[in-house]
Amino acid sequence: MAGHSKWAKVKHFKGAIDAKRARIFAKLSRELSVAAKLGGADPDMNPRLRMVLLKCRTANMPSDNIERAIRKGAGDGETANFEDLTYEIYGPHGVAMLVELSTDNRNRTAAEIRSLLAKNGGSIAASGSVSRLFQRKGLIIVSREAADEDRLMELALEAGAEDFRAEPEGYEIVTAPANLEEVHRQIETKGIKCAAAEVTWLPAVTAPVSEHDASTVNRLIETLEEHDDVKEVYTNAGSSSGAG
Repeated sequence: MAGHSKWAKVKHFKGAIDAKRARIFAKLSRELSVAAKLGGADPDMNPRLRMVLLKCRTANMPSDNIERAIRKGAGDGETANFEDLTYEIYGPHGVAMLVELSTDNRNRTAAEIRSLLAKNGGSIAASGSVSRLFQRKGLIIVSREAADEDRLMELALEAGAEDFRAEPEGYEIVTAPANLEEVHRQIETKGIKCAAAEVTWLPAVTAPVSEHDASTVNRLIETLEEHDDVKEVYTNAGSSSGAG
C-alpha cells in the first residue's frame, strides 16, 4: 500500500502530469477561496488559510494561482457557500477511510459518493466507527538529502515534536496539531527545507492488505480522490508484511 503513503503523495504532487496537476490546482484553489472567505485574506490572522498555503507549496502551485484564489474568496466574487464534511467509510478488505470534502450541495455529493462506493466495494460506516481508528496529528516530511538525521531529530524534539521516524525515503516528524506551525518554522529557520507539512489523520490501527488485494483498495482511493468535492482521503491500509 506504499502507493498511497504520504511520501507517494508528495511525489505525486511534484511530478503530476498536466491533467492531474490542473485538477490538484483546481481543488487547492477552492480550498484557498473557502478559507479566505471564512477567515480573511491575511494568513497571519487565518490559520486555515496558512494550512492550505502549506499544501500549495508542496504541490508547487504558482503564486499567481494562489493570489487569484485568495482574492476571489476574500472579495465579492461568486464564491459559493461551501460546507466541510467528513465521511467515514469501510473499503474492501476491512480497510477504514476518512474522506474530507468541501461541497456546495450536500445532497448531490452524498448521492455521488454513495454511487462511487457501491461500484468499488465500499460503504458508509456508522458515525465514530472509523474516526476512532485515527488520530489528528501534525506531520512534517523531510527528505534524506535535506538534513542530517541526528541533527534533525534533535531540532524537532527540542521544538516540541511528539515523535520522529526515519523511513527509507526520509524523515517523518509527528506533532500535536497546535504545534505543527512552530515545529515547521523552527526546522526551516535552520535552513532545512521540508517536503510537506500538514495537519492530517494518522491511523492508530492499521489493516494489513496483501499485494494481491491492494489493487481494489487503491482503485477506490483513486476514484474518491478524483471527485471534485474530495479534499483528502486518509486510510489505515498497511502492507501485510508489516510495512506501512
